[in-house]
Amino acid sequence: MKKYDKLLAILFGMLIIGLLFLAFTNKAFLTWAFERHQNQMSWYIRPLFIIPYCYFAYKRSWSGILGTIFLLFTSMFWFPEPSVVSEDVKQFLRMEKAWLNSDWTMAELFMSLTIPFFFFALGLAFWKRSLRIGLIIITVTVGGKIIWSIGFAGHSGKSVIVPALVGLLICFGLIYYGFKRFEKNK
Repeated sequence: MKKYDKLLAILFGMLIIGLLFLAFTNKAFLTWAFERHQNQMSWYIRPLFIIPYCYFAYKRSWSGILGTIFLLFTSMFWFPEPSVVSEDVKQFLRMEKAWLNSDWTMAELFMSLTIPFFFFALGLAFWKRSLRIGLIIITVTVGGKIIWSIGFAGHSGKSVIVPALVGLLICFGLIYYGFKRFEKNK
């Protein structure tokens, strides 16, 4: 698999760029995706992609890293549109969609750059085999997501707290276990 790692990484990188281009240029696609993102199952599984991301960074697999990011991005529309959606979830996603569709200021651009910075910093931490720094980055990011959500969406932003904290706990446990196991077997 190492032989094809860079080729697969380029393919996943192109798919990510294509997906982002589609999301930012096609309002119908973005609406379709956000209708499915109302299904909170996607809110609970998305943080779990941090686990394979850390694994592939630890294993130094570019294709695994970029493949995981691609799957993470697409996971928002894996589930069908739910028949019942809480008003807080609807309101929060309306805010997120409006934020993505607005004319971006420097502050919004900066906030958006925190996402690739998070992936870079987290990947680097596990590439360098630093469990402590990796877990700190995850914790700060989850805290930042919660603060951003409540700060921009008010009360409806609190709807991200439970999925974020459940994801954080599961990630912590499995990443810690996996890291210690890999380090022991070196």
